[in-house]
Amino acid sequence: MYQICRNLVFSKAHCSNGELGKSYQELFEKLDTNKDGKVDVGELKAGLSAMGVTFGSAEKIISTGDTDKNDGLDFEEFSRYLKEHEKKLLLTFKSLDKNQDGTIDYVEIKQALADLGVNITKEDAEKILKSIDVDGTMSVDWNEWREHFLFNPADNLQDIIRYWKHSTVLDIGDSLSIPDEFTEEEKKTGLWWKQLVAGGMAGAVSRTGTAPLDRMKVFMQVHASKSNKISLTGGFKQMIKEGGVSSLWRGNGVNVIKIAPETAIKFMAYEQYKKLLSAENGKVQIHERFIAGSLAGATAQTAIYPMEVMKTRLTLRKTGQYSGMFDCAKKILRREGFKAFYKGYIPNILGIIPYAGIDLAVYESLKNAWLSRYAKDSANPGILVLLACGTISSTCGQLASYPLALIRTRMQAQASMEGSEQLSMSRLAKNILEKDGFFGLYRGILPNFMKVIPAVSISYVVYEYMKTGLGISK
Repeated sequence: MYQICRNLVFSKAHCSNGELGKSYQELFEKLDTNKDGKVDVGELKAGLSAMGVTFGSAEKIISTGDTDKNDGLDFEEFSRYLKEHEKKLLLTFKSLDKNQDGTIDYVEIKQALADLGVNITKEDAEKILKSIDVDGTMSVDWNEWREHFLFNPADNLQDIIRYWKHSTVLDIGDSLSIPDEFTEEEKKTGLWWKQLVAGGMAGAVSRTGTAPLDRMKVFMQVHASKSNKISLTGGFKQMIKEGGVSSLWRGNGVNVIKIAPETAIKFMAYEQYKKLLSAENGKVQIHERFIAGSLAGATAQTAIYPMEVMKTRLTLRKTGQYSGMFDCAKKILRREGFKAFYKGYIPNILGIIPYAGIDLAVYESLKNAWLSRYAKDSANPGILVLLACGTISSTCGQLASYPLALIRTRMQAQASMEGSEQLSMSRLAKNILEKDGFFGLYRGILPNFMKVIPAVSISYVVYEYMKTGLGISK
Protein backbone atom coordinates (compact mmCIF):
# COMPACT_ATOMS: atom_id res chain seq x y z
CA MET A 1 0.00 0.00 0.00
CA TYR A 2 2.84 2.38 0.88
CA GLN A 3 4.50 1.91 -2.53
CA ILE A 4 1.14 2.23 -4.32
CA CYS A 5 0.48 5.53 -2.56
CA ARG A 6 4.01 6.75 -3.32
CA ASN A 7 3.68 5.87 -7.02
CA LEU A 8 0.18 7.33 -7.35
CA VAL A 9 0.52 10.60 -5.52
CA PHE A 10 4.19 11.44 -5.33
CA SER A 11 5.60 10.39 -8.68
CA LYS A 12 5.69 13.94 -10.08
CA ALA A 13 6.70 17.18 -8.46
CA HIS A 14 4.00 19.07 -10.34
CA CYS A 15 0.82 17.45 -11.61
CA SER A 16 -1.98 18.95 -13.65
CA ASN A 17 -5.45 18.92 -12.11
CA GLY A 18 -6.39 16.03 -14.36
CA GLU A 19 -3.36 13.94 -13.40
CA LEU A 20 -3.80 14.77 -9.73
CA GLY A 21 -7.50 13.88 -9.90
CA LYS A 22 -6.68 10.53 -11.51
CA SER A 23 -4.11 9.77 -8.79
CA TYR A 24 -6.59 10.63 -6.05
CA GLN A 25 -9.22 8.43 -7.77
CA GLU A 26 -6.94 5.37 -7.81
CA LEU A 27 -5.84 5.96 -4.20
CA PHE A 28 -9.48 6.38 -3.13
CA GLU A 29 -10.42 3.08 -4.81
CA LYS A 30 -7.59 1.29 -2.99
CA LEU A 31 -8.73 2.66 0.38
CA ASP A 32 -12.44 1.97 -0.26
CA THR A 33 -12.09 -1.75 0.44
CA ASN A 34 -15.83 -2.51 0.75
CA LYS A 35 -16.57 -0.57 -2.49
CA ASP A 36 -19.49 1.42 -1.02
CA GLY A 37 -18.32 4.70 -2.55
CA LYS A 38 -16.90 6.19 0.64
CA VAL A 39 -13.86 5.76 2.91
CA ASP A 40 -14.77 5.47 6.58
CA VAL A 41 -12.58 5.63 9.69
CA GLY A 42 -11.97 1.87 9.75
CA GLU A 43 -10.88 1.73 6.11
CA LEU A 44 -8.65 4.79 6.48
CA LYS A 45 -7.03 3.39 9.64
CA ALA A 46 -6.28 0.12 7.86
CA GLY A 47 -4.88 2.03 4.88
CA LEU A 48 -2.70 4.26 7.05
CA SER A 49 -1.38 1.23 8.93
CA ALA A 50 -0.56 -0.54 5.67
CA MET A 51 1.25 2.60 4.46
CA GLY A 52 3.36 2.66 7.62
CA VAL A 53 1.86 5.96 8.82
CA THR A 54 2.09 5.78 12.63
CA PHE A 55 1.22 9.35 13.56
CA GLY A 56 -1.79 10.14 11.38
CA SER A 57 -5.30 10.47 12.77
CA ALA A 58 -8.04 8.85 10.70
CA GLU A 59 -10.71 10.38 12.95
CA LYS A 60 -9.40 13.93 12.42
CA ILE A 61 -9.08 13.46 8.64
CA ILE A 62 -12.63 12.11 8.35
CA SER A 63 -14.16 14.78 10.61
CA THR A 64 -12.36 17.57 8.72
CA GLY A 65 -13.25 16.35 5.23
CA ASP A 66 -16.74 14.94 5.91
CA THR A 67 -18.86 17.95 4.88
CA ASP A 68 -22.15 16.02 4.65
CA LYS A 69 -21.58 14.36 8.07
CA ASN A 70 -22.26 10.78 6.94
CA ASP A 71 -19.24 9.32 8.79
CA GLY A 72 -17.13 8.85 5.68
CA LEU A 73 -15.53 10.59 2.73
CA ASP A 74 -16.86 10.18 -0.79
CA PHE A 75 -14.41 10.80 -3.63
CA GLU A 76 -15.26 14.50 -3.93
CA GLU A 77 -14.71 15.06 -0.18
CA PHE A 78 -11.57 12.89 -0.22
CA SER A 79 -9.92 14.77 -3.10
CA ARG A 80 -10.99 18.17 -1.74
CA TYR A 81 -9.44 17.37 1.65
CA LEU A 82 -6.13 16.24 0.09
CA LYS A 83 -5.94 19.27 -2.21
CA GLU A 84 -6.57 21.72 0.64
CA HIS A 85 -4.19 19.87 2.93
CA GLU A 86 -1.44 19.90 0.28
CA LYS A 87 -1.83 23.67 -0.11
CA LYS A 88 -1.23 24.14 3.61
CA LEU A 89 1.70 21.73 3.57
CA LEU A 90 3.23 23.64 0.66
CA LEU A 91 3.02 26.93 2.59
CA THR A 92 4.76 25.29 5.54
CA PHE A 93 7.43 23.82 3.26
CA LYS A 94 8.12 27.22 1.71
CA SER A 95 8.32 28.87 5.13
CA LEU A 96 11.01 26.35 6.12
CA ASP A 97 12.89 26.67 2.82
CA LYS A 98 14.59 29.95 3.76
CA ASN A 99 17.04 30.04 0.85
CA GLN A 100 14.32 29.02 -1.63
CA ASP A 101 16.40 26.28 -3.26
CA GLY A 102 13.49 23.80 -3.26
CA THR A 103 14.88 21.67 -0.43
CA ILE A 104 15.06 21.77 3.38
CA ASP A 105 18.29 20.96 5.21
CA TYR A 106 19.08 20.48 8.89
CA VAL A 107 20.14 24.14 9.28
CA GLU A 108 16.69 25.32 8.18
CA ILE A 109 14.93 22.86 10.49
CA LYS A 110 17.12 23.96 13.41
CA GLN A 111 16.49 27.64 12.66
CA ALA A 112 12.72 27.19 12.28
CA LEU A 113 12.49 25.47 15.66
CA ALA A 114 14.72 28.12 17.26
CA ASP A 115 12.40 30.86 15.91
CA LEU A 116 9.58 29.19 17.85
CA GLY A 117 11.60 28.92 21.05
CA VAL A 118 12.54 25.24 20.64
CA ASN A 119 16.33 24.93 20.66
CA ILE A 120 17.82 21.65 19.43
CA THR A 121 21.31 20.46 18.53
CA LYS A 122 22.62 19.86 15.02
CA GLU A 123 22.42 16.11 15.68
CA ASP A 124 18.73 16.34 16.68
CA ALA A 125 17.92 18.40 13.58
CA GLU A 126 19.66 15.78 11.42
CA LYS A 127 17.63 13.00 13.08
CA ILE A 128 14.40 14.80 12.21
CA LEU A 129 15.65 15.34 8.66
CA LYS A 130 16.60 11.67 8.23
CA SER A 131 13.13 10.53 9.29
CA ILE A 132 11.66 12.44 6.31
CA ASP A 133 14.52 12.05 3.83
CA VAL A 134 13.64 9.08 1.58
CA ASP A 135 16.53 9.23 -0.91
CA GLY A 136 19.34 9.70 1.63
CA THR A 137 20.52 13.08 0.30
CA MET A 138 20.33 14.74 3.75
CA SER A 139 17.85 17.21 2.34
CA VAL A 140 14.07 17.06 1.91
CA ASP A 141 12.35 18.15 -1.28
CA TRP A 142 8.66 18.94 -1.70
CA ASN A 143 7.72 15.38 -2.73
CA GLU A 144 9.35 13.88 0.37
CA TRP A 145 7.74 16.49 2.63
CA ARG A 146 4.31 15.91 1.11
CA GLU A 147 4.71 12.13 1.28
CA HIS A 148 5.61 12.27 4.96
CA PHE A 149 2.79 14.59 6.06
CA LEU A 150 -0.05 13.95 3.57
CA PHE A 151 -2.06 11.80 5.98
CA ASN A 152 -1.02 13.72 9.08
CA PRO A 153 -3.66 16.27 10.12
CA ALA A 154 -0.85 18.70 11.06
CA ASP A 155 -0.83 21.35 8.36
CA ASN A 156 1.35 24.12 9.82
CA LEU A 157 4.77 24.34 11.44
CA GLN A 158 3.42 24.62 14.99
CA ASP A 159 1.32 21.48 14.57
CA ILE A 160 4.21 19.59 13.01
CA ILE A 161 6.54 20.56 15.86
CA ARG A 162 4.02 19.06 18.27
CA TYR A 163 4.93 15.67 16.82
CA TRP A 164 8.61 16.41 17.50
CA LYS A 165 8.28 17.20 21.20
CA HIS A 166 6.70 16.10 24.44
CA SER A 167 2.93 16.65 24.13
CA THR A 168 1.20 14.53 26.75
CA VAL A 169 -0.71 16.09 29.66
CA LEU A 170 -1.51 12.93 31.56
CA ASP A 171 -1.76 13.11 35.32
CA ILE A 172 -0.47 10.09 37.23
CA GLY A 173 -0.81 11.25 40.81
CA ASP A 174 2.02 12.94 42.69
CA SER A 175 3.03 15.02 39.68
CA LEU A 176 5.01 18.18 40.30
CA SER A 177 6.59 18.08 36.86
CA ILE A 178 6.94 20.93 34.39
CA PRO A 179 3.69 21.54 32.47
CA ASP A 180 3.42 20.79 28.78
CA GLU A 181 3.76 23.63 26.33
CA PHE A 182 1.00 24.37 23.84
CA THR A 183 1.56 26.01 20.47
CA GLU A 184 0.00 29.36 19.56
CA GLU A 185 -2.29 27.53 17.15
CA GLU A 186 -3.52 25.24 19.94
CA LYS A 187 -4.21 28.25 22.15
CA LYS A 188 -6.09 30.10 19.40
CA THR A 189 -8.26 27.11 18.46
CA GLY A 190 -9.00 26.18 22.07
CA LEU A 191 -7.34 22.77 21.68
CA TRP A 192 -5.27 23.33 24.84
CA TRP A 193 -8.26 23.34 27.18
CA LYS A 194 -9.61 20.15 25.60
CA GLN A 195 -6.28 18.45 26.23
CA LEU A 196 -6.29 19.71 29.82
CA VAL A 197 -9.84 18.43 30.31
CA ALA A 198 -8.92 15.04 28.83
CA GLY A 199 -5.80 14.88 31.03
CA GLY A 200 -7.74 15.97 34.10
CA MET A 201 -10.43 13.34 33.58
CA ALA A 202 -7.78 10.69 32.99
CA GLY A 203 -6.09 11.76 36.23
CA ALA A 204 -9.35 11.63 38.17
CA VAL A 205 -10.14 8.09 37.00
CA SER A 206 -6.58 6.84 37.53
CA ARG A 207 -6.39 8.34 41.02
CA THR A 208 -9.71 6.73 41.93
CA GLY A 209 -8.53 3.38 40.57
CA THR A 210 -5.32 3.49 42.59
CA ALA A 211 -6.72 5.24 45.70
CA PRO A 212 -6.32 2.17 47.99
CA LEU A 213 -2.57 2.09 47.25
CA ASP A 214 -2.38 5.84 47.79
CA ARG A 215 -4.10 5.53 51.17
CA MET A 216 -1.77 2.68 52.09
CA LYS A 217 1.22 4.90 51.23
CA VAL A 218 -0.01 7.69 53.55
CA PHE A 219 -0.90 5.15 56.27
CA MET A 220 2.62 3.69 56.17
CA GLN A 221 4.27 7.13 56.00
CA VAL A 222 2.57 8.17 59.23
CA HIS A 223 2.24 4.97 61.28
CA ALA A 224 4.99 2.57 60.12
CA SER A 225 8.34 2.42 61.94
CA LYS A 226 10.90 -0.13 63.15
CA SER A 227 8.81 -0.75 66.25
CA ASN A 228 5.51 -0.75 64.34
CA LYS A 229 6.08 -2.67 61.12
CA ILE A 230 3.11 -2.59 58.73
CA SER A 231 2.97 -4.92 55.74
CA LEU A 232 0.80 -4.28 52.70
CA THR A 233 -1.63 -7.10 53.47
CA GLY A 234 -1.64 -6.28 57.19
CA GLY A 235 -2.31 -2.62 56.49
CA PHE A 236 -5.21 -3.35 54.13
CA LYS A 237 -6.74 -5.79 56.62
CA GLN A 238 -6.45 -3.20 59.38
CA MET A 239 -8.12 -0.48 57.29
CA ILE A 240 -10.94 -2.78 56.13
CA LYS A 241 -11.54 -4.02 59.69
CA GLU A 242 -11.79 -0.44 60.98
CA GLY A 243 -14.03 1.03 58.28
CA GLY A 244 -15.02 -1.55 55.69
CA VAL A 245 -13.98 -1.82 52.04
CA SER A 246 -15.19 1.72 51.27
CA SER A 247 -12.62 3.08 53.76
CA LEU A 248 -9.88 2.27 51.22
CA TRP A 249 -11.09 5.32 49.25
CA ARG A 250 -10.98 7.81 52.13
CA GLY A 251 -9.54 11.13 50.98
CA ASN A 252 -10.02 10.31 47.30
CA GLY A 253 -12.83 12.86 46.82
CA VAL A 254 -10.69 15.89 47.66
CA ASN A 255 -7.75 14.31 45.77
CA VAL A 256 -9.87 14.24 42.59
CA ILE A 257 -11.44 17.66 43.14
CA LYS A 258 -8.07 19.40 43.40
CA ILE A 259 -6.91 18.17 39.95
CA ALA A 260 -8.82 20.84 37.99
CA PRO A 261 -7.66 23.97 39.87
CA GLU A 262 -4.12 22.64 40.28
CA THR A 263 -3.75 21.87 36.54
CA ALA A 264 -5.30 25.17 35.45
CA ILE A 265 -3.21 27.31 37.85
CA LYS A 266 -0.01 25.45 36.93
CA PHE A 267 -0.62 25.93 33.20
CA MET A 268 -1.58 29.62 33.45
CA ALA A 269 1.30 30.42 35.83
CA TYR A 270 3.75 28.58 33.59
CA GLU A 271 2.78 30.71 30.59
CA GLN A 272 3.24 33.93 32.60
CA TYR A 273 6.59 32.88 34.11
CA LYS A 274 7.90 31.93 30.65
CA LYS A 275 7.06 35.42 29.38
CA LEU A 276 8.82 37.04 32.34
CA LEU A 277 11.95 34.88 32.08
CA SER A 278 12.41 34.60 28.31
CA ALA A 279 14.59 36.96 26.30
CA GLU A 280 13.18 39.74 24.14
CA ASN A 281 13.01 37.47 21.09
CA GLY A 282 10.63 35.17 22.99
CA LYS A 283 12.93 32.14 22.90
CA VAL A 284 12.71 29.94 25.99
CA GLN A 285 15.95 28.21 26.99
CA ILE A 286 15.95 24.86 28.80
CA HIS A 287 17.00 26.41 32.14
CA GLU A 288 14.30 29.08 31.79
CA ARG A 289 11.74 26.37 31.14
CA PHE A 290 12.89 24.53 34.27
CA ILE A 291 12.69 27.70 36.43
CA ALA A 292 9.28 28.64 35.00
CA GLY A 293 8.01 25.10 35.58
CA SER A 294 9.27 25.01 39.16
CA LEU A 295 7.71 28.41 39.93
CA ALA A 296 4.44 27.34 38.29
CA GLY A 297 4.40 24.17 40.40
CA ALA A 298 5.08 26.22 43.54
CA THR A 299 2.30 28.67 42.66
CA ALA A 300 -0.22 25.88 42.05
CA GLN A 301 0.79 24.06 45.23
CA THR A 302 0.46 27.26 47.28
CA ALA A 303 -3.06 27.83 45.98
CA ILE A 304 -4.37 24.30 46.53
CA TYR A 305 -2.25 23.29 49.53
CA PRO A 306 -5.15 23.43 52.06
CA MET A 307 -6.78 20.66 49.98
CA GLU A 308 -3.57 18.60 50.32
CA VAL A 309 -3.81 18.92 54.11
CA MET A 310 -7.48 17.91 54.06
CA LYS A 311 -6.69 14.94 51.82
CA THR A 312 -4.15 13.66 54.38
CA ARG A 313 -6.53 14.21 57.31
CA LEU A 314 -9.42 12.50 55.48
CA THR A 315 -7.17 9.62 54.41
CA LEU A 316 -6.10 8.97 58.00
CA ARG A 317 -9.45 9.66 59.68
CA LYS A 318 -11.20 7.08 61.80
CA THR A 319 -14.81 6.13 61.12
CA GLY A 320 -17.10 8.98 62.18
CA GLN A 321 -14.31 11.52 62.75
CA TYR A 322 -15.37 13.72 59.81
CA SER A 323 -18.63 13.62 57.89
CA GLY A 324 -16.98 14.96 54.76
CA MET A 325 -14.59 17.48 53.24
CA PHE A 326 -16.40 20.60 54.49
CA ASP A 327 -16.79 19.16 57.99
CA CYS A 328 -13.06 18.40 58.01
CA ALA A 329 -12.19 21.96 56.93
CA LYS A 330 -14.52 23.46 59.53
CA LYS A 331 -13.09 21.38 62.40
CA ILE A 332 -9.46 22.08 61.43
CA LEU A 333 -10.18 25.83 61.24
CA ARG A 334 -12.05 25.90 64.57
CA ARG A 335 -9.57 23.80 66.55
CA GLU A 336 -6.21 24.69 65.00
CA GLY A 337 -6.68 27.93 63.08
CA PHE A 338 -5.86 28.86 59.49
CA LYS A 339 -2.14 28.05 59.88
CA ALA A 340 -3.01 24.34 60.11
CA PHE A 341 -3.92 24.36 56.40
CA TYR A 342 -0.28 25.04 55.55
CA LYS A 343 1.47 22.51 57.80
CA GLY A 344 4.22 20.78 55.83
CA TYR A 345 4.23 23.54 53.23
CA ILE A 346 8.01 24.19 53.34
CA PRO A 347 9.15 20.57 52.67
CA ASN A 348 6.48 20.34 49.98
CA ILE A 349 7.81 23.43 48.15
CA LEU A 350 11.42 22.35 48.63
CA GLY A 351 10.53 18.99 47.04
CA ILE A 352 9.45 20.66 43.80
CA ILE A 353 13.00 21.69 42.82
CA PRO A 354 14.70 18.26 42.82
CA TYR A 355 11.54 16.60 41.47
CA ALA A 356 11.11 18.97 38.53
CA GLY A 357 14.83 19.11 37.75
CA ILE A 358 15.40 15.35 37.75
CA ASP A 359 12.07 14.67 36.01
CA LEU A 360 12.92 17.05 33.15
CA ALA A 361 16.56 15.93 32.83
CA VAL A 362 15.75 12.19 32.82
CA TYR A 363 12.78 12.67 30.48
CA GLU A 364 14.80 14.60 27.90
CA SER A 365 17.71 12.11 28.16
CA LEU A 366 15.46 9.09 27.63
CA LYS A 367 13.58 10.71 24.75
CA ASN A 368 16.83 11.74 23.04
CA ALA A 369 18.25 8.22 23.54
CA TRP A 370 15.15 6.79 21.86
CA LEU A 371 15.44 9.27 18.97
CA SER A 372 19.13 8.52 18.46
CA ARG A 373 18.31 4.84 18.02
CA TYR A 374 15.00 4.90 16.18
CA ALA A 375 14.80 8.35 14.52
CA LYS A 376 15.69 6.79 11.18
CA ASP A 377 12.23 5.21 11.23
CA SER A 378 10.25 8.02 12.80
CA ALA A 379 10.94 11.42 14.39
CA ASN A 380 7.80 11.07 16.49
CA PRO A 381 8.30 8.82 19.52
CA GLY A 382 4.55 8.30 19.91
CA ILE A 383 2.49 8.58 23.08
CA LEU A 384 3.41 5.14 24.46
CA VAL A 385 7.14 5.88 24.24
CA LEU A 386 6.57 9.31 25.78
CA LEU A 387 4.51 7.73 28.56
CA ALA A 388 7.30 5.26 29.29
CA CYS A 389 9.87 8.09 29.38
CA GLY A 390 7.54 10.14 31.59
CA THR A 391 6.91 7.26 33.97
CA ILE A 392 10.61 6.52 34.45
CA SER A 393 11.54 10.20 34.82
CA SER A 394 8.68 10.76 37.30
CA THR A 395 9.84 7.74 39.31
CA CYS A 396 13.39 9.11 39.46
CA GLY A 397 12.02 12.49 40.55
CA GLN A 398 9.97 10.82 43.29
CA LEU A 399 13.03 8.94 44.59
CA ALA A 400 14.82 12.27 45.03
CA SER A 401 11.92 14.14 46.64
CA TYR A 402 10.22 11.30 48.59
CA PRO A 403 11.87 12.03 51.99
CA LEU A 404 10.50 15.60 51.80
CA ALA A 405 7.07 14.23 50.81
CA LEU A 406 7.13 11.89 53.82
CA ILE A 407 8.06 14.73 56.21
CA ARG A 408 5.31 16.88 54.67
CA THR A 409 2.73 14.14 55.27
CA ARG A 410 3.90 13.64 58.87
CA MET A 411 3.58 17.38 59.53
CA GLN A 412 0.12 17.46 57.97
CA ALA A 413 -1.00 14.53 60.11
CA GLN A 414 0.56 15.53 63.47
CA ALA A 415 -2.48 17.24 64.93
CA SER A 416 -4.77 14.30 64.10
CA MET A 417 -2.54 11.80 65.94
CA GLU A 418 -3.30 11.43 69.63
CA GLY A 419 -0.50 12.62 71.92
CA SER A 420 1.60 13.76 68.98
CA GLU A 421 4.02 16.64 69.51
CA GLN A 422 4.03 19.38 66.87
CA LEU A 423 7.55 19.03 65.48
CA SER A 424 9.39 21.19 62.97
CA MET A 425 10.67 19.86 59.64
CA SER A 426 14.28 19.49 60.82
CA ARG A 427 13.24 17.90 64.12
CA LEU A 428 11.00 15.41 62.34
CA ALA A 429 13.77 14.42 59.93
CA LYS A 430 16.21 13.98 62.83
CA ASN A 431 13.71 11.80 64.77
CA ILE A 432 13.08 9.58 61.75
CA LEU A 433 16.80 9.08 61.13
CA GLU A 434 17.46 8.32 64.84
CA LYS A 435 14.59 5.84 65.21
CA ASP A 436 14.34 4.23 61.78
CA GLY A 437 17.59 5.04 60.01
CA PHE A 438 17.99 6.35 56.46
CA PHE A 439 15.41 3.96 54.97
CA GLY A 440 12.83 5.35 57.39
CA LEU A 441 12.67 8.34 55.04
CA TYR A 442 11.27 5.99 52.37
CA ARG A 443 8.42 4.41 54.37
CA GLY A 444 5.46 3.75 52.07
CA ILE A 445 7.41 4.01 48.84
CA LEU A 446 6.50 0.44 47.79
CA PRO A 447 2.73 1.08 47.41
CA ASN A 448 3.67 4.41 45.83
CA PHE A 449 5.66 2.62 43.11
CA MET A 450 3.05 -0.14 42.80
CA LYS A 451 0.43 2.38 41.74
CA VAL A 452 2.52 3.93 38.93
CA ILE A 453 1.93 1.28 36.24
CA PRO A 454 -1.86 0.91 36.81
CA ALA A 455 -2.18 4.70 37.14
CA VAL A 456 -0.41 5.28 33.82
CA SER A 457 -2.36 2.48 32.10
CA ILE A 458 -5.76 3.73 33.33
CA SER A 459 -4.82 7.32 32.59
CA TYR A 460 -3.72 6.46 29.03
CA VAL A 461 -6.91 4.55 28.18
CA VAL A 462 -9.22 7.23 29.60
CA TYR A 463 -7.19 9.99 27.95
CA GLU A 464 -7.52 8.34 24.53
CA TYR A 465 -11.30 7.94 24.94
CA MET A 466 -11.63 11.54 26.14
CA LYS A 467 -9.60 12.82 23.18
CA THR A 468 -11.91 10.99 20.78
CA GLY A 469 -14.99 12.34 22.57
CA LEU A 470 -13.67 15.92 22.51
CA GLY A 471 -12.52 15.67 18.89
CA ILE A 472 -8.79 15.98 19.59
CA SER A 473 -6.50 14.44 17.00
CA LYS A 474 -3.89 11.95 18.11
